[in-house]
Amino acid sequence: MMNFDRKLRTRSRLLLALPAAALALSLAACGASRPSEAQVADGLTKYFEDAGQSEIFTADAAECFSGYLVDSDLSNETLNFLANGEDKQANQDDYDLLQKILQDNMNECLAIEE
Repeated sequence: MMNFDRKLRTRSRLLLALPAAALALSLAACGASRPSEAQVADGLTKYFEDAGQSEIFTADAAECFSGYLVDSDLSNETLNFLANGEDKQANQDDYDLLQKILQDNMNECLAIEE
């Protein structure tokens, strides 16, 4: 004879543990350290290579932009997304700031003459 009560308790414990695990992971993400300029540059390079735009967005451009991005008020979460080659932002404020940084420094970093 099978003990159904034991299976239910095990299942209940697992279900109770899931929110705690999710909270721990989200807190770990919030406390993520700020990536270096080199890490952000590598992520930007990877993203644009995967997008087939490496001729326009060179490694030199990625290094140029990464300095401005890391020195900005962008959150560590957004910078870590960028360092991983992801086009994600932690929130709308980071999205807006990222767009502004890219636009403000486009001529310099992409060597566009005005």
